[in-house]
Amino acid sequence: MKLALVSLLASTLVSSQISPPTTGDKPPPGSVTIGPIIYGGTGCPQGTVSENMNSDGTAITLLFDSYIASIGPNVPVTENRKNCQINVQLNVPQGWQYSIATIDYRGFLQLDPGVVAQQSALYYFQGSVDQDRCTTTFTNANNGDYTIRDKFGLATTVWSGCNAKANININSQIRLTAPAGKSGFITTDSIDSKVTHVYGVQWEKC
Repeated sequence: MKLALVSLLASTLVSSQISPPTTGDKPPPGSVTIGPIIYGGTGCPQGTVSENMNSDGTAITLLFDSYIASIGPNVPVTENRKNCQINVQLNVPQGWQYSIATIDYRGFLQLDPGVVAQQSALYYFQGSVDQDRCTTTFTNANNGDYTIRDKFGLATTVWSGCNAKANININSQIRLTAPAGKSGFITTDSIDSKVTHVYGVQWEKC
């Protein structure tokens, strides 16, 4: 099975209310730490997720052991949809806030004619009403490796609060629908049962 990668990369934000960060305008290396990560769901059972942050605090990597949805004759209906609810706590130094700006998805799918797959994710900070959702629909014309990029609109880019611990909530799912007798699957799994999801962090001074 093909390697799948989900990357959430930082990008420049321009807004009438929030000035864009300048080059190199981010917390000192080592000043941002990852707190507890809480997760659960049919796509990420307990014990199947690990995490890492890069040295300058611009990306969080979550490693998944399994995340696949399938459909077809004799396939239980519970396999048609898989989800993962993740809560990531970042300990942010005083005077900084952060956001997520773009999302890259890479994965693999195989669908019979008439089968439809969807991948979607909802992102929000705990305690905030601001949120953003990205959804992509696939048919058998997309069979094989896929790469997509979703960009958040300027008005909907979500920023954390200043001078506090901020929890990012990520509610993602993959699902399939099919006519009778048709089969398919969509996966964010890989040959070695490891999937890398990188959540890019964009920084801004308060």
